[in-house]
Amino acid sequence: MVGQKELNQCFEDCKDQLKSYVLRITASVQDTEDILQDTYIKAHEKLDTFRGDSSLKTWLFAIASNRARDVLRNHKRWPENVTDIAKEAALSNPGFFKEAMELRHNSGQGEFEIKEHIAFCFTCISKSLKLEAQLVLLLKEVYDFKMREIAIIMDTNEPLVKYHLRAAREKMVKIFDHRCSLISKQGICHQCTELNGIFNPEQKAEAELAKIDMVKASENKDRQHLLDLRLQVVQNIDPFKSGAAQLQLHHLEHNRKVMESFLKENPS
Repeated sequence: MVGQKELNQCFEDCKDQLKSYVLRITASVQDTEDILQDTYIKAHEKLDTFRGDSSLKTWLFAIASNRARDVLRNHKRWPENVTDIAKEAALSNPGFFKEAMELRHNSGQGEFEIKEHIAFCFTCISKSLKLEAQLVLLLKEVYDFKMREIAIIMDTNEPLVKYHLRAAREKMVKIFDHRCSLISKQGICHQCTELNGIFNPEQKAEAELAKIDMVKASENKDRQHLLDLRLQVVQNIDPFKSGAAQLQLHHLEHNRKVMESFLKENPS
């Protein structure tokens, strides 16, 4: 039988992953903190129900996923062009860039790196997926859970997990292939290089882009492989602990507020 000591240790070991996972689902730091606390409390309260059919880590992710789904149950999914909408809102809000520049110069986590923005962009775009598909994509491709474990976390079966994963990957490939100028030189979104020019005016974006495997492989026609490279960027960045964390969390909070307003004004 698993005791409180083992649970505490497991929670501490996977806390950072749980936190980044929930943030990528909710796009809200406050919701993330609340869900993480709820997960810890419920796990302690329900520990006697844990039967060992999965690992403790899988069980904790299941609790967190269920709580996140409860929070988002009545929330509409974001549109695929979220970055365009958020960009227009930012350009019409002088306070946004003032705050961002203060973070850039005064925060220990205010660096702007293109790879960080790639991960940030992934978080926003993935919220256009159906919620189940978004969770499956994150669990499999970012947090490296096995299909059987994901089925337990999602309280479903493996064939349905595979269906959600395939649908999620296909849609993300389609969106990025159309939008991302790093992949398609005709892509309509140039924010990675535009923002790099704002925050790093003396830095050549081309030199930074050359460091990113996804960009170097962009001539490759295998779009699934390019998605995998993008996912590797996401895997390697902790949105709370990276050198750009405060700046990117500021951007994310802005996008979340913009989306709440946009979806309220566009209910259909």
